[in-house]
Amino acid sequence: MMMRRVGVLIVAGAVLAAIAGPWVVPYDATVQELARRLTGPTWAHPFGMDELGRDVLARLLIGARVSLLVGISVVTTSAVFGIVIGTIAGFAGGWVDAVLGRLMDVLLAFPGILLAIALVAVLGPSLVNVVIALATIGWVAYARLVRGQVLKIRELEYVQAARALGASSVRLMARHVVPATLSAVIVQATLGMAGAIIAEASLSFLGLGVQPPTPSWGTMLDAGRSHLFDAPHLTIFPGLAIAVLVLGFNFAGDALRDRFDPRH
Repeated sequence: MMMRRVGVLIVAGAVLAAIAGPWVVPYDATVQELARRLTGPTWAHPFGMDELGRDVLARLLIGARVSLLVGISVVTTSAVFGIVIGTIAGFAGGWVDAVLGRLMDVLLAFPGILLAIALVAVLGPSLVNVVIALATIGWVAYARLVRGQVLKIRELEYVQAARALGASSVRLMARHVVPATLSAVIVQATLGMAGAIIAEASLSFLGLGVQPPTPSWGTMLDAGRSHLFDAPHLTIFPGLAIAVLVLGFNFAGDALRDRFDPRH
């Protein structure tokens, strides 16, 4: 229980730092001081300076914005498409369910990160294209989850009673079925944030994500790998930021799962 509370605090702290941090830190993330390049942590610059003499802490805070923005965009888009497709598949059944199920199986047959790399390579590296690529593969998990929930919910007595009273299929799905699946979707979305953050960092590390001069944790890791021995702080702090935030979302997801499902 304590670790789950810690997870919620980590997520809340990251959101607060991303929103207010760039105004609190007295340095511009893009200003270069070449005379102080690769300087280690000091009182003035707690996380040190990068290879171009830019403040690492200021860049980490901007990178937090990028990671959270990508995570929220990917999770929201994936959840909306997943809910729609999963609800239709589970409620309609028959050939509709079979066709949509095979489509999900085809997408699941490909390694997610490799498919995302291929899509971004075709579309071109940018923040928007990263969101599109990750959402293209991310909706499947939500669709499968919602489909399984709908298959159970559609047989419940209150849904059958509403059908007997003449409610249309669209009304049944919108008023009775979809709201009952949202608790499971919220838990999946929290855990999906962690996956989206890692995926964005991976694409940026490969040069397929956010492009300079906008800071990203993945690009910071890529820039720091050539200075592992003479300036290890360039990789330590972005790596810790990714690990801590992902861990926080995983703990928060566990807390939400316990709240919505007491059986866990």
